[in-house]
Amino acid sequence: MRSTHDIRPTLTDAQIVEFCKQGYLLLEGVVDPAVNARANAYAEKDPSLFPNAIMQADWFVDGVLLNPAAAGAVRSLLGRDFRLPALMVNHRRTCPFPTNHGWHVDGGSRWGPELNDLQVFYLPQETPRELGPTELIPGSHLAPNTARIMAHYDAIRGSVPTAARAGSIFLTAYRIWHRAGSASGTGVRNLFKYCYSRTTPPTRDWAIDPNFDLSAADFSGPATALGEQFHECFTAARMFTWLCGKAEHHAEVGGQGWPVPGPRAAPPYGFSAALATKGQ
Repeated sequence: MRSTHDIRPTLTDAQIVEFCKQGYLLLEGVVDPAVNARANAYAEKDPSLFPNAIMQADWFVDGVLLNPAAAGAVRSLLGRDFRLPALMVNHRRTCPFPTNHGWHVDGGSRWGPELNDLQVFYLPQETPRELGPTELIPGSHLAPNTARIMAHYDAIRGSVPTAARAGSIFLTAYRIWHRAGSASGTGVRNLFKYCYSRTTPPTRDWAIDPNFDLSAADFSGPATALGEQFHECFTAARMFTWLCGKAEHHAEVGGQGWPVPGPRAAPPYGFSAALATKGQ
């Protein structure tokens, strides 16, 4: 199996901003039904936690790992020649089952504006809430915390279940808070999880919108409930400028300066001309 891949990026500036704010992207029903059927059949034959051999199957590589919609989005976020997954996990569950609190970020998570890894969930079957899809907290990738504290939390306002139709793929920031959802239905739920990683320095080479104006972008997002006022604007904006390869030009003056939202006079106070995007 090849280790890296390149493809035309598909996400726009506005979509990259949205990912920085939310920490995840849903690509619903993008995998072909025939591939979904083969993935479910494979999981019946190999119900292990680590079905790594599936990554050697051309139909799975082309249909899932290099699915054009998913790979185009991954390319946009991780740059050219992104590294393909080296480990496959199937969180296969027999339903029903209760949730056990369990909020966590996966091992190896690092807090900061960098986006060097994407954690991905592939649903090969229709996965309603009754089958206990993964729950995640939008914007939580921007909020540092520790597992020993998070594990004690139960319901958190604003969390969302990753319920979706068969063939859906969720791309997430590796450090997003998540847990197994509670399942009230019956049957078996397959959930393939794997990661892509960056191999090249970040640069703004996704689907560029020449009319996108970073100085006027709204970085307000769901993480506003997880910390001090406007902290999510600063952290999401730092992630975006890092992805542009311009982290050294990002400076925050505080107060009412950029990227705090509001109809300020242009150019906004604190915005570096080196970060300008409109017309470029």
